[in-house]
Amino acid sequence: MKYTRRDFVRFSLGSAALVATRPLFAQGVAAHIVKPVARPAPSGRPFYAHFVDVAQAAGLREPVIYGGVESKKYILEATGCGCAFIDYDNDGWMDIFLLSGTQLTGDPPGATNRLYKNNRDGTFTDVTEKAGLRAVGWASGVSIGDYNNDGFDDIFCTYFGQNRLYRNNGDGTFLDVTKGAGLWNDQPRWGAGSSFLDYNRDGHLDLFVSNYVRFSFEHAPVPGENLNCSWKGVAVECGPRGLPTGRHSLYRNNGDGTFTDVSKESGIANATESYGMTVVAADLDEDGWTDIFVACDSTPSLLFMNNHDGTFREEGILRGVALSDDGMEQAGMGVGVGDYDLDGHLDLLKTHFADDANGLYHNDGKGNFDDVTRQTRLAVETRYICWGAGIVDLDNDGYPDLFLVSGNVYPEVERKLPQYPNKTPRALFRNLGNGTFEELGEQAGPGITEPHCSRGCAFGDFDNDGDLDILVVNLNEPPSLLRNDLRGKQNWIKVKLEGVKSNRSAIGARVLVRYGSKVQAQAVLSQSSFYSCNDPRLHFGLGSKTSADIEVYWPNGLHETFKGIAANQFLTLREGAGIVPSKGSNP
Repeated sequence: MKYTRRDFVRFSLGSAALVATRPLFAQGVAAHIVKPVARPAPSGRPFYAHFVDVAQAAGLREPVIYGGVESKKYILEATGCGCAFIDYDNDGWMDIFLLSGTQLTGDPPGATNRLYKNNRDGTFTDVTEKAGLRAVGWASGVSIGDYNNDGFDDIFCTYFGQNRLYRNNGDGTFLDVTKGAGLWNDQPRWGAGSSFLDYNRDGHLDLFVSNYVRFSFEHAPVPGENLNCSWKGVAVECGPRGLPTGRHSLYRNNGDGTFTDVSKESGIANATESYGMTVVAADLDEDGWTDIFVACDSTPSLLFMNNHDGTFREEGILRGVALSDDGMEQAGMGVGVGDYDLDGHLDLLKTHFADDANGLYHNDGKGNFDDVTRQTRLAVETRYICWGAGIVDLDNDGYPDLFLVSGNVYPEVERKLPQYPNKTPRALFRNLGNGTFEELGEQAGPGITEPHCSRGCAFGDFDNDGDLDILVVNLNEPPSLLRNDLRGKQNWIKVKLEGVKSNRSAIGARVLVRYGSKVQAQAVLSQSSFYSCNDPRLHFGLGSKTSADIEVYWPNGLHETFKGIAANQFLTLREGAGIVPSKGSNP
């Protein structure tokens, strides 16, 4: 009888977890090292997406301040932050929200989160002050969702210290309602990933927050102080190993603008403590109820399956997404969600540390995953520490590609080990349509090959021209806005959902698009990549197909089908009402 890796893990669940969590490594991060697979000969096929960084010309000129530049004393300086595409004024054009950190020596000028309004001409205007969003501190992640169902997207930011909920007032301004909403922490915590979700299907967005480590300046060790404060023999900032783990929180939306902490009664608090990072909430087993995946750094990643009764069970190891294929912990940071092989199921892409391959997990449709990193040839690349990621169709050929940003956490290492530079290129893997990927560099444009120390990234169509652009956080320099100058005549369609009985943002909805003989699944997410949020309009490349059939599985259980939808348009679907006029301009 042939056993899969998941069968083996199921039989030896206790021992596998025990072996994986023993603190045997003399460094602060999981030491999972793999040998890269051999690179095949180039396919020679043209790639029609071409990325150019237009941030400077677009008006995104202010740096994202985050910790020391030449060295880092504490892990707090190294993890960085995310970003979001958000249409905060409902004009049909994606605006930009960027998080920021600060420095140990104090808050330098310009150290604030920033909101940029889309001027609809390829440029943006900084409206941070006007919008009431100026905030200084150690920001981590952002999730977007309309938590009060008033038709305007709100913003939740995680921080080291105090998380913040900003209510969109609908007039271009936001109000910090953290205390009044019941989300104030009595003690400082390191909020990391987060996601709005409707876990109990009552039509109101609840909130899940991961916590990274329990950190304090008073008790934090410094570089070289112990075994968890070195990497490859170089003294570096300590952790996460050696620091206390965080516990994760679930807050139920009471429907009146307030939240109640239900971490204990929901079963979330029962999970093994871990170094939680990016949070993705989606229906991964296709039972109509939203599940929660948490990428974890140097501890097993977590997969909370929804029990349909307000509780969850954690099954990351059992379902194949907690550990590496050889049963070891990895430094999980970012998560991409999509359907890379067009089987109609949501797969996962998880980013990892240098000398390890980023993980691609194939979903069987029932929420069970197989690690397909090596056979898909993603494992040709192991040089970089990777963060933000997406399973996204960048050339509109109908096959989702893989995109990742990278950057070191130890800037001082480069001086002794030049093979581990602080600034590194982005990674783009073109989907060859046969279950494998091909890594591209110069062929995809200078926006891919230029080195930066990056963290979060978000995918969206900021210029409404029918392709996906990419926003990237670069530490201690301005962000990148990678405009996609797509050549050729490949078709596409974008789908925006408006919930009625479901939450207004339709977060948690699953969409199937059928074009020719192909079918592709996507989900409306509040966070993915690394601490970031994508354009809420789901983008489907259609290749040569000029129409598509669309199926929507709404968060509250309604299933709707729309036949023969013409390509090359922005389509807005309202729950129970069908197609309604879209905002913004179609090309």
